[in-house]
Amino acid sequence: MGILGMFRRRRTSAPATAVAPVDKPVTATAAPAPDLPSTAKPAISLTKLQAEAPALVSLYKQAAVSLSKSGLDGRRAAVYLVLDHSASMSRLYRNGAVQRLAEQSLALSANLDDDGTVPVVLFNDRSYSAQDVEISEHRGAVERVRKACGAKFGGTNFAPAMRTVLEHYQACGATDPAFVIFQTDGAAADRRNVRKLLQESSGLPVFWQFVGFGEPDARMFSFLRTLDSLDGRTVGNTGFCATGKNPTALSDADLYARLLSSYPAWITAARAAGIIR
Repeated sequence: MGILGMFRRRRTSAPATAVAPVDKPVTATAAPAPDLPSTAKPAISLTKLQAEAPALVSLYKQAAVSLSKSGLDGRRAAVYLVLDHSASMSRLYRNGAVQRLAEQSLALSANLDDDGTVPVVLFNDRSYSAQDVEISEHRGAVERVRKACGAKFGGTNFAPAMRTVLEHYQACGATDPAFVIFQTDGAAADRRNVRKLLQESSGLPVFWQFVGFGEPDARMFSFLRTLDSLDGRTVGNTGFCATGKNPTALSDADLYARLLSSYPAWITAARAAGIIR
Protein backbone atom coordinates (compact mmCIF):
# COMPACT_ATOMS: atom_id res chain seq x y z
CA MET A 1 0.00 0.00 0.00
CA GLY A 2 1.36 3.43 -0.96
CA ILE A 3 1.70 6.37 1.39
CA LEU A 4 -1.43 8.12 0.11
CA GLY A 5 -3.41 4.89 0.31
CA MET A 6 -2.29 4.43 3.90
CA PHE A 7 -3.65 7.87 4.81
CA ARG A 8 -7.04 7.15 3.27
CA ARG A 9 -7.72 4.53 5.95
CA ARG A 10 -9.47 5.54 9.16
CA ARG A 11 -7.04 6.78 11.78
CA THR A 12 -6.90 4.77 15.02
CA SER A 13 -4.90 4.87 18.25
CA ALA A 14 -1.19 5.67 18.10
CA PRO A 15 1.37 2.83 18.28
CA ALA A 16 3.96 4.79 20.24
CA THR A 17 5.29 3.49 23.53
CA ALA A 18 5.42 5.73 26.61
CA VAL A 19 8.82 5.89 28.29
CA ALA A 20 9.29 5.72 32.06
CA PRO A 21 11.69 8.11 33.85
CA VAL A 22 15.19 7.16 35.01
CA ASP A 23 17.80 8.76 37.26
CA LYS A 24 20.74 11.03 36.41
CA PRO A 25 19.03 13.43 33.98
CA VAL A 26 20.84 15.36 31.30
CA THR A 27 19.61 18.94 31.02
CA ALA A 28 20.30 21.84 28.72
CA THR A 29 22.01 24.93 30.04
CA ALA A 30 19.41 27.45 31.15
CA ALA A 31 19.16 30.77 29.32
CA PRO A 32 17.52 34.00 30.46
CA ALA A 33 13.80 33.74 29.80
CA PRO A 34 12.48 36.27 27.27
CA ASP A 35 9.04 37.79 27.65
CA LEU A 36 6.18 36.07 25.88
CA PRO A 37 5.05 38.11 22.86
CA SER A 38 1.69 39.79 23.39
CA THR A 39 0.29 37.93 20.38
CA ALA A 40 1.37 34.49 21.64
CA LYS A 41 -1.32 31.82 21.79
CA PRO A 42 0.56 28.76 23.01
CA ALA A 43 -1.17 25.39 23.01
CA ILE A 44 -0.08 24.73 26.61
CA SER A 45 -0.38 27.63 29.03
CA LEU A 46 2.60 29.12 30.80
CA THR A 47 0.96 28.31 34.14
CA LYS A 48 0.68 24.64 33.26
CA LEU A 49 4.23 24.47 31.97
CA GLN A 50 5.58 26.15 35.10
CA ALA A 51 3.85 23.47 37.16
CA GLU A 52 4.86 20.47 35.05
CA ALA A 53 8.23 21.41 33.54
CA PRO A 54 9.64 24.61 35.07
CA ALA A 55 13.09 23.95 33.57
CA LEU A 56 11.60 24.36 30.09
CA VAL A 57 10.03 27.78 30.69
CA SER A 58 12.90 29.74 29.12
CA LEU A 59 12.91 27.53 26.03
CA TYR A 60 9.11 27.72 25.82
CA LYS A 61 9.17 31.51 25.88
CA GLN A 62 11.96 31.68 23.31
CA ALA A 63 10.04 29.32 21.03
CA ALA A 64 6.98 31.57 21.36
CA VAL A 65 9.05 34.60 20.35
CA SER A 66 10.44 32.77 17.33
CA LEU A 67 6.99 31.55 16.28
CA SER A 68 5.69 35.11 16.51
CA LYS A 69 8.57 36.46 14.40
CA SER A 70 7.80 33.79 11.80
CA GLY A 71 4.12 34.77 11.67
CA LEU A 72 3.08 31.48 13.25
CA ASP A 73 1.11 32.77 16.24
CA GLY A 74 -1.75 30.44 17.00
CA ARG A 75 -0.65 27.74 14.56
CA ARG A 76 -1.02 24.17 15.74
CA ALA A 77 1.11 21.19 14.73
CA ALA A 78 2.01 17.71 15.94
CA VAL A 79 5.77 17.86 16.57
CA TYR A 80 7.89 14.77 15.91
CA LEU A 81 11.57 14.33 16.74
CA VAL A 82 13.69 11.91 14.69
CA LEU A 83 17.21 11.24 15.97
CA ASP A 84 20.19 9.80 14.11
CA HIS A 85 21.66 6.85 16.02
CA SER A 86 24.51 6.09 13.63
CA ALA A 87 28.00 5.32 14.93
CA SER A 88 29.30 8.85 14.29
CA MET A 89 26.65 10.24 16.67
CA SER A 90 28.01 8.58 19.82
CA ARG A 91 29.92 11.67 20.99
CA LEU A 92 26.86 13.89 20.51
CA TYR A 93 24.78 11.62 22.71
CA ARG A 94 27.47 11.59 25.38
CA ASN A 95 28.00 15.36 25.48
CA GLY A 96 24.30 16.21 25.82
CA ALA A 97 23.79 17.77 22.37
CA VAL A 98 20.99 15.36 21.49
CA GLN A 99 19.27 15.79 24.86
CA ARG A 100 19.43 19.56 24.36
CA LEU A 101 17.69 19.28 20.99
CA ALA A 102 15.05 17.06 22.59
CA GLU A 103 14.30 19.70 25.22
CA GLN A 104 14.20 22.45 22.60
CA SER A 105 11.77 20.32 20.58
CA LEU A 106 9.56 19.65 23.60
CA ALA A 107 9.39 23.36 24.40
CA LEU A 108 8.46 24.13 20.80
CA SER A 109 5.79 21.45 20.96
CA ALA A 110 4.29 23.05 24.06
CA ASN A 111 3.53 26.08 21.90
CA LEU A 112 2.12 24.07 19.01
CA ASP A 113 0.36 21.01 20.47
CA ASP A 114 -1.73 20.72 23.63
CA ASP A 115 -1.14 17.01 24.28
CA GLY A 116 2.21 17.63 25.97
CA THR A 117 3.87 14.73 24.18
CA VAL A 118 6.45 14.38 21.41
CA PRO A 119 6.91 11.04 19.61
CA VAL A 120 10.65 10.35 19.31
CA VAL A 121 12.02 8.02 16.63
CA LEU A 122 15.59 6.70 16.64
CA PHE A 123 17.18 5.31 13.50
CA ASN A 124 20.39 3.86 12.12
CA ASP A 125 20.23 1.31 9.29
CA ARG A 126 16.70 0.61 10.54
CA SER A 127 14.04 2.54 12.44
CA TYR A 128 13.01 1.89 16.02
CA SER A 129 9.40 2.29 17.11
CA ALA A 130 8.17 5.73 18.14
CA GLN A 131 8.49 6.45 21.86
CA ASP A 132 6.23 9.06 23.45
CA VAL A 133 8.09 11.57 25.63
CA GLU A 134 5.98 13.79 27.87
CA ILE A 135 7.03 17.35 28.59
CA SER A 136 6.89 16.69 32.33
CA GLU A 137 9.45 13.88 31.88
CA HIS A 138 11.95 15.77 29.75
CA ARG A 139 14.92 15.16 32.05
CA GLY A 140 17.03 12.30 30.71
CA ALA A 141 14.44 11.64 28.01
CA VAL A 142 16.89 10.66 25.28
CA GLU A 143 18.65 8.05 27.41
CA ARG A 144 15.29 6.55 28.37
CA VAL A 145 14.29 6.31 24.74
CA ARG A 146 17.58 4.65 23.83
CA LYS A 147 17.16 2.09 26.60
CA ALA A 148 13.51 1.44 25.77
CA CYS A 149 14.45 0.75 22.14
CA GLY A 150 17.59 -1.20 22.91
CA ALA A 151 19.15 1.02 20.27
CA LYS A 152 22.57 0.16 18.84
CA PHE A 153 24.81 2.45 16.82
CA GLY A 154 24.81 1.63 13.11
CA GLY A 155 24.54 3.15 9.65
CA THR A 156 22.41 5.97 8.25
CA ASN A 157 19.18 5.17 6.41
CA PHE A 158 16.55 7.91 6.54
CA ALA A 159 13.63 6.17 4.80
CA PRO A 160 12.76 3.63 7.54
CA ALA A 161 12.42 6.44 10.11
CA MET A 162 10.35 8.50 7.69
CA ARG A 163 7.98 5.56 7.26
CA THR A 164 7.72 5.18 11.03
CA VAL A 165 6.70 8.84 11.34
CA LEU A 166 4.13 8.59 8.54
CA GLU A 167 2.61 5.42 9.97
CA HIS A 168 2.44 6.91 13.47
CA TYR A 169 0.89 10.14 12.22
CA GLN A 170 -1.68 8.20 10.20
CA ALA A 171 -2.60 6.05 13.20
CA CYS A 172 -2.78 8.74 15.88
CA GLY A 173 -5.75 10.58 14.44
CA ALA A 174 -4.08 14.00 14.44
CA THR A 175 -6.01 16.76 12.72
CA ASP A 176 -3.15 19.27 12.76
CA PRO A 177 -0.18 19.03 10.38
CA ALA A 178 2.99 17.24 11.43
CA PHE A 179 6.17 19.24 11.93
CA VAL A 180 9.00 16.69 11.83
CA ILE A 181 12.39 17.67 13.26
CA PHE A 182 14.70 15.17 11.56
CA GLN A 183 18.22 15.31 13.02
CA THR A 184 21.31 13.78 11.43
CA ASP A 185 25.06 14.26 11.30
CA GLY A 186 25.68 12.55 7.98
CA ALA A 187 24.56 11.54 4.53
CA ALA A 188 21.71 9.12 3.90
CA ALA A 189 22.76 5.83 2.33
CA ASP A 190 19.25 5.39 0.89
CA ARG A 191 18.83 8.64 -1.02
CA ARG A 192 16.65 7.14 -3.76
CA ASN A 193 14.13 5.87 -1.19
CA VAL A 194 14.16 9.22 0.61
CA ARG A 195 13.36 11.09 -2.59
CA LYS A 196 10.52 8.69 -3.33
CA LEU A 197 9.02 9.08 0.14
CA LEU A 198 9.23 12.86 -0.03
CA GLN A 199 7.45 12.80 -3.38
CA GLU A 200 4.78 10.37 -2.16
CA SER A 201 4.14 12.29 1.06
CA SER A 202 4.15 15.76 -0.51
CA GLY A 203 0.35 15.79 -0.72
CA LEU A 204 0.03 15.05 2.99
CA PRO A 205 0.04 17.53 5.91
CA VAL A 206 3.60 16.58 6.87
CA PHE A 207 6.60 18.94 6.81
CA TRP A 208 10.15 17.59 7.15
CA GLN A 209 12.67 19.93 8.79
CA PHE A 210 16.10 18.33 8.49
CA VAL A 211 18.65 19.45 11.08
CA GLY A 212 22.32 18.79 10.40
CA PHE A 213 24.69 18.55 13.33
CA GLY A 214 27.66 20.02 11.47
CA GLU A 215 28.61 22.91 9.19
CA PRO A 216 25.94 23.96 6.68
CA ASP A 217 28.28 23.64 3.68
CA ALA A 218 29.69 20.25 4.72
CA ARG A 219 29.85 17.66 1.95
CA MET A 220 27.89 15.18 4.07
CA PHE A 221 24.87 17.49 3.82
CA SER A 222 25.02 17.95 0.03
CA PHE A 223 22.01 15.65 -0.45
CA LEU A 224 19.90 17.58 2.06
CA ARG A 225 20.79 20.86 0.37
CA THR A 226 19.41 19.53 -2.94
CA LEU A 227 15.98 18.66 -1.59
CA ASP A 228 14.59 22.16 -2.10
CA SER A 229 14.78 21.55 -5.85
CA LEU A 230 13.39 17.99 -5.79
CA ASP A 231 10.71 17.70 -8.47
CA GLY A 232 7.66 15.44 -8.58
CA ARG A 233 6.07 16.90 -5.43
CA THR A 234 2.67 18.49 -4.88
CA VAL A 235 4.39 21.17 -2.80
CA GLY A 236 7.91 21.51 -1.45
CA ASN A 237 7.76 19.74 1.91
CA THR A 238 11.29 20.04 3.31
CA GLY A 239 13.62 22.46 5.01
CA PHE A 240 17.27 22.13 5.95
CA CYS A 241 19.36 23.90 8.57
CA ALA A 242 22.63 23.16 10.31
CA THR A 243 23.83 23.83 13.83
CA GLY A 244 27.60 23.90 13.34
CA LYS A 245 30.05 21.38 14.75
CA ASN A 246 29.10 22.22 18.33
CA PRO A 247 25.28 22.24 18.46
CA THR A 248 25.20 23.23 22.12
CA ALA A 249 27.00 26.49 21.29
CA LEU A 250 24.08 27.63 19.12
CA SER A 251 21.69 29.89 20.99
CA ASP A 252 18.09 28.81 21.47
CA ALA A 253 16.92 31.83 19.47
CA ASP A 254 19.14 30.90 16.52
CA LEU A 255 18.10 27.26 16.67
CA TYR A 256 14.39 28.11 16.59
CA ALA A 257 14.88 30.67 13.83
CA ARG A 258 16.58 28.02 11.70
CA LEU A 259 14.01 25.34 12.50
CA LEU A 260 11.16 27.63 11.45
CA SER A 261 12.79 29.29 8.43
CA SER A 262 11.03 27.18 5.77
CA TYR A 263 7.83 26.24 7.58
CA PRO A 264 5.77 29.40 6.88
CA ALA A 265 6.28 29.02 3.12
CA TRP A 266 5.14 25.40 3.32
CA ILE A 267 1.99 26.43 5.22
CA THR A 268 1.15 28.94 2.49
CA ALA A 269 1.76 26.43 -0.31
CA ALA A 270 -0.02 23.59 1.50
CA ARG A 271 -3.06 25.77 2.14
CA ALA A 272 -3.18 26.85 -1.51
CA ALA A 273 -3.00 23.20 -2.57
CA GLY A 274 -5.81 22.20 -0.21
CA ILE A 275 -3.51 20.03 1.95
CA ILE A 276 -4.26 22.01 5.11
CA ARG A 277 -6.90 24.56 6.05
